[in-house]
Amino acid sequence: MKVIVLGAGVIGVTTAWYLARGGAEVLVLDRQPGPGMETSFANAGELSYGMTSPWAAPGIPMKAVKWLFMRHRPLFIWPLLSVSMWAWGARMLMNCNEASYRLNKSRMVRISNYSRDVLPDLLSEVPLEFDMREQGTLQLFRTEKQVKSSKADQEVLAEFGSPYEVLDRDGCIAAEPGLAHVADKFVGGLRLTADRTGDCRMFTLALAEKAATLGVTFRYGVTIKELAVERDNIAGVITDQGRETADAYVCCLGPYAPILLRTVGIRLPIYPIKGYSITLPVTDAAAAPQSTIMDETHKVAITRLGDRIRVAGQAEIIGYNRKLGSHATDTVRHVVSDLFPKGGDVSKAEGWTGLRPMTPDGTPVIGPTRYPNLFLNTGHGTLGWTMSAGSGRAVADAVLGRTPEIDFDGLTAQRYGQ
Repeated sequence: MKVIVLGAGVIGVTTAWYLARGGAEVLVLDRQPGPGMETSFANAGELSYGMTSPWAAPGIPMKAVKWLFMRHRPLFIWPLLSVSMWAWGARMLMNCNEASYRLNKSRMVRISNYSRDVLPDLLSEVPLEFDMREQGTLQLFRTEKQVKSSKADQEVLAEFGSPYEVLDRDGCIAAEPGLAHVADKFVGGLRLTADRTGDCRMFTLALAEKAATLGVTFRYGVTIKELAVERDNIAGVITDQGRETADAYVCCLGPYAPILLRTVGIRLPIYPIKGYSITLPVTDAAAAPQSTIMDETHKVAITRLGDRIRVAGQAEIIGYNRKLGSHATDTVRHVVSDLFPKGGDVSKAEGWTGLRPMTPDGTPVIGPTRYPNLFLNTGHGTLGWTMSAGSGRAVADAVLGRTPEIDFDGLTAQRYGQ
């Protein structure tokens, strides 16, 4: 069986790996010169199983209004004349209620927990070097109000079997000794003990190499233009270098998936949410983060990656704009300087921006479509790496005619009438 995987980010590469491992002949197409060059390139570095939650939650509309007036705010909205942007925003607001939040979270956790469980199997089969640590995520609270609000999150974590610890100030410092320098800036935290950290692009590169040894062919510098349909099946992929055909096709194009899928009449409400990160060298290991700290106030993650620190966050709604402006990373620079002033050299930080493929309900779109030989693995938002092993394995099983180990109910394009 020949399968074409569209996209060589972490989702496409893990899907290709599992397909090849299952005996398929796999071709991966991507417009970039190598794997993991877009959304997977410099993300937060979190395998954040415990923080698997939709952005659309009760209270978010009011918080969003307050964020707009913060100096170092986590959210920027540009009032574009874009029907897709405002339609996506309206659908997100419709999901900002308790019932929708619990339903959407349950769907997301289904994939996230599966990924948490299958990743060790993958790594035992193909050891990969990607600066992985298994020391959890510390959600850091600067105010008592945030501590009280976290009780609702604790109930949800307990409901879905995600282990956690509630920490006071001293407990936070015990978990992250570097915070001792700024003990007056926070009051407590919630530590998610099952989370892992690491460099997503290093992981993607290493797994792509292993996939190649299984016979996966990667073709880079290929622009995918449209899908061809014949007799209610996908008959080929039209690229700038000609037409490619296979028995089955898997779309793993992240924020660009809806553009391609429109060529065959599938319309998905996936919108590109711009995010930023900086990567800086560690200057004092004892004063640097040991794992990941999530600053609840600014929604910024600070992650230790070997001898580097990755700081990522912000959400900018501005369409397919990938420009890295001169002040674009001010918020993430502020947060790492505020919490770990002696840990790294911000003057040597390298900035980056990427687009997150967000659905209005937070849940990715995976599994089969109305076309028997077209499958989707996209729309993971900020949790692409977190969900990559599980969604890659489940989709590969579906393509190969096996019964996936997780239920696709509520995860496919059918929930959007597609």
